[in-house]
Amino acid sequence: MARVEGVGTVSTWAPLRRPWFRAVWIAQLVANIGTWAQTVGAQWLMGDLHGTPLLIALVQVAATLPVFLLVVPAGALGDVVDRRRLLLLSEALTALAAGALAVLTAAGAVTPARLLALTALLAAGQGLSAPSFQAVQPELVPRAELPQAALLNGANGNVARAVGPAVGGVLIAAAGPAAAFALNAASFLGVLAVLYRWPRPPVARPLGAESVWGALRAGARYVRSAPAFAGVLVRCALFMVFAGGLWALLPAVARGPLQLGPNGYGGLLGAVGVGALLGIALLPRIRRHWSGDAVVGRAAVLFAGTVAVVGTVQSVPAVVGALVLAGLSWIAVLSTLSAAAQLLLPAWARARALAYYQLVVMGGQAVAALAWGAVANAYGLRAAFLIPSCGLVVVAAVGLLLPPLRADRDVRHSVLPWPRPSGAPDWPADAGPVLVTVQWQVQAVAAPAFLVVMRQMGRARRRTGAALWGVFQDADDPELFLEIFTVATWHEHRRQHLERATVADADLERQARGYLVPGTEPETRHLVWAYAVSRAYPDSEPDVVPDALPEPAPTAVNAACDPA
Repeated sequence: MARVEGVGTVSTWAPLRRPWFRAVWIAQLVANIGTWAQTVGAQWLMGDLHGTPLLIALVQVAATLPVFLLVVPAGALGDVVDRRRLLLLSEALTALAAGALAVLTAAGAVTPARLLALTALLAAGQGLSAPSFQAVQPELVPRAELPQAALLNGANGNVARAVGPAVGGVLIAAAGPAAAFALNAASFLGVLAVLYRWPRPPVARPLGAESVWGALRAGARYVRSAPAFAGVLVRCALFMVFAGGLWALLPAVARGPLQLGPNGYGGLLGAVGVGALLGIALLPRIRRHWSGDAVVGRAAVLFAGTVAVVGTVQSVPAVVGALVLAGLSWIAVLSTLSAAAQLLLPAWARARALAYYQLVVMGGQAVAALAWGAVANAYGLRAAFLIPSCGLVVVAAVGLLLPPLRADRDVRHSVLPWPRPSGAPDWPADAGPVLVTVQWQVQAVAAPAFLVVMRQMGRARRRTGAALWGVFQDADDPELFLEIFTVATWHEHRRQHLERATVADADLERQARGYLVPGTEPETRHLVWAYAVSRAYPDSEPDVVPDALPEPAPTAVNAACDPA
């Protein structure tokens, strides 16, 4: 994104000099062209099957809702299993679904229900692959090139939007929708070939792979405890809910007010792709002068204007011009937010956290398609475009109130020093919960600054696995602070130190140590749930359990509390 600390200004085309990024990018471009040809074919075929505007919009819902449902578990899988193998499996599933749709359509056996079902199956394959495709980008390019990689990846889909619909329109006019579906099935072969040959190095996991359920919980905990990343999600959700309806209802505009055929509809989507190409040329220059927040806010206002024009003007040249600007503003918003998201995330949580970003993108499009399709059915196309147009202006204004987009945390891996208890038993992996206490002897004058740092450290502890975090000040010794937190298991606590800590987390700990009374060090204790500890000492169970224990002697407190 623009002007991010720690990320230098590099050429827009720099990532394409990386051989494997270039190979993946080209393969995805071919696949995206096939996908857009498929989208044109599906939406147009639904019209040929006498679908209403709502049914046409449901094609977009079927193409996005499965992603909404699968993307979070897929993100957890992407951090647990080998991402390359997961991508191969998901792309193979997508190719098979596209092939089945082509065969059914050619045989004349397709119905609206079957069309929606197979479109949903295609989307399921995309949902399985989406988080991992985003997560592997930092493995293909250096950190400094991630904003440019995000821009190129965003442009990839929009360039395909320019070419794919035109190709789809030609195929539909010449041979029917089945030809567009067959092209889509074949387009995934290149992605499969590149992924098969990609020599991805093995990922070091000192403590072994996590369970999928554990990875899901860790991902949700990370997102809850990362306010900067949550800010990216909020901005994305607000934009998608009001902007996503344009793509779902554009076929209805082409068929209705503009009176266009399949080639004309492909030309409208091609105009969006031209706008994306324009964005590749202009955005790097714009980002030198505008912050990421300014890019997102102003692009949202521009997109609002394009939505209003498309929904109210019946001139084809005017709509084409508006769609060029729509492509430019769309890629400006999403590439800026995508780059910010990737720069904020450490490697261990990247796929599972980016799954939430994909969840917002796809879920927002599904909600937008369903909501504005229903509005179009009830109140007409004009209302379904003007209402979200006004909403996008409000979204831009709300963005001014949100925390600024930031990506200045160093999320590279760092092993934190861990004072492991001497003589610790060989506890089972699930021994816990673990209570960790850290005693800090802080200079009195530095206490306010220390607490500011500790609040940030608390978020870092939660991101890596902690719960019930807090800091307490000793009433008798105001310089003494006790930090406490719990972790679900001893194994999870070891992951905190060995796998999940970042350079930024280590910097926070160094800052906190800077406020200590000279000559003192933090004193850490680890307390494991006693019944979990007993399992590590199977011979410590007493042979005989006494029938009764002696009653404690009465004290002033319990005597006073005795109801008798």
